[in-house]
Amino acid sequence: MAGYRKSIIYTLLFLFNFIAVDAFAQKETYIESLKKQNHWVDSVFKKMNRRQKIAQFFFVRAHTNLGQAYEDSVAKVISDEQVGGLVFFQGGPVRQADLINRYQKLSNVPLLIAMDGEWGIGMRLDSTTSFPYQMTLGAVQDNTLIYKMGQQVAYDFKRLGMQMNFGPDMDINNNPDNPVINYRSFGDNKYNVAQKGIAYFKGMQDEGLLTTAKHFPGHGDTNVDSHLDLPSLPFTRARLDSLEEYPFREAIKEGISGVMVAHMDIPALDDTKNLPSTLSRKIVTGILKDSLGFKGLVVSDAMEMKGVVKYFPNGEADLRAFMAGNDIIELSQNSARAIKIIRKAVRKGQIAQDEFDARVKKILAAKYWAGLNNYKPTPLTNLVADLNRPAEQELVQQLSDAAVTLLRGNATSVQLNPILKTAIVSIGVTQYTEFQKNLSRWYLNCALFRVGKTASVNDLNSLYKVLSQYQQVFVSINDTRPRPQSKLDYSSEVKLFIAQLAAKKNTVIAVFANPYTIAGLPGIEKAGALMACYQNSDDMQRAAVKVIIRRINPTGKLPVNVNAFFPYGTGVSL
Repeated sequence: MAGYRKSIIYTLLFLFNFIAVDAFAQKETYIESLKKQNHWVDSVFKKMNRRQKIAQFFFVRAHTNLGQAYEDSVAKVISDEQVGGLVFFQGGPVRQADLINRYQKLSNVPLLIAMDGEWGIGMRLDSTTSFPYQMTLGAVQDNTLIYKMGQQVAYDFKRLGMQMNFGPDMDINNNPDNPVINYRSFGDNKYNVAQKGIAYFKGMQDEGLLTTAKHFPGHGDTNVDSHLDLPSLPFTRARLDSLEEYPFREAIKEGISGVMVAHMDIPALDDTKNLPSTLSRKIVTGILKDSLGFKGLVVSDAMEMKGVVKYFPNGEADLRAFMAGNDIIELSQNSARAIKIIRKAVRKGQIAQDEFDARVKKILAAKYWAGLNNYKPTPLTNLVADLNRPAEQELVQQLSDAAVTLLRGNATSVQLNPILKTAIVSIGVTQYTEFQKNLSRWYLNCALFRVGKTASVNDLNSLYKVLSQYQQVFVSINDTRPRPQSKLDYSSEVKLFIAQLAAKKNTVIAVFANPYTIAGLPGIEKAGALMACYQNSDDMQRAAVKVIIRRINPTGKLPVNVNAFFPYGTGVSL
């Protein structure tokens, strides 16, 4: 009898463990889900007429910082057109969650809500967390940290009632003067870009968020902003296959759910004059879907951008984007007009019925995978606290710590003597920095100095004389612009002042700016120690101080080629 009871207990334990393991089993990916018949998708599809099916392709712009009239106008579009989804931009988290709840009530089929969140929801929303830029993450050597970031970003999106991130950016930024990608890229090495992008999107997808690799087939080697005009990618097919497309090909192999297509003129792939890649069936269907075998959601870049509407106005761009094979057409200038034009094309049989039906079902399947078949309104209680939880803040600091890159120096030249008379200088700022305040706690015999971006020659000469009385100098170079470009907006006199400081004995320089800016500061390579810190955030400034006081070892590696002194992969470990 005892043996029988023991057998029962073991059986129950086995069943419990089996159930527990099954409960925590990995959710199937969106791509895997497409292989199965979906009764919810079929049911919703059968109830739709042709116009309603076409409307599912369209995602319209939404804001919470443009006032009630704007919010009401979006509500009218949702009610009248029954579009497939929304793309949210600037605003606040509580206002946005509340508005999403309102908008979802107006839609017969739940809306798929998306946002550009390359560095998290803080990219668009106030009072929320911003993770480091992708260029900063490109320096991090532990990709598990980037996977964890993806998980945290997914939590934030879902907590707000969103289901899709238009990220990560998987462009290879091999043009330092790129005006639109640049710091949004993981760097200029295709392997590093692919690995970082995959880690990021897998973290998001494993937590139930749809993701989007952008901007296919690669926007990294352009010097034109496609928001303003149509860039050209004048490279051979072989070059595009081996370089630009590489990260996207790897992402597709790893099961990414979405790919966004760029607005670019690419003669090697489609020689139709002034035809943006978004509108090219040869590129969208022929290459991305057929050659690369991508089965997920193909998303157009914003259809309001000059790069696409300049040559195809009055709804022509929307029709061509649809015919090219895009599944999500975002930010049409006039979605009602576009739906009408496309409806006429479908009625005339300009697209195969099987293809049309499959693409509509693909959008509905994404809604099902994201849980919208059981839609519930977003609770507003404790929302801001939930979006600023300690674990998330700790991860931001961990990523910042892991990114600090020592380009030049050793243990002695970095730490300096805590007893000696020390100057701590921050350049490009109007207030004392976190770097100065934090470092001054460790160098008690110190004085703090600030230098403006356009300080006069007289002021600079006077300060240099004062600094000559100090035995050692710490310098932070700060880019306070919201979009840190490849060249600092400093005067030539201030740049010369930096070179003078670098030439002094016992000088440590930390650059809280785009790493490309180092190339525009001749003489900086002479500093006793030089750190690339990528962006002007308090987290990065705290991380740099940790390296100086030897609380952490610098492990970052340069994700781009800066110049002959500092090529890709540069990074000294102490």
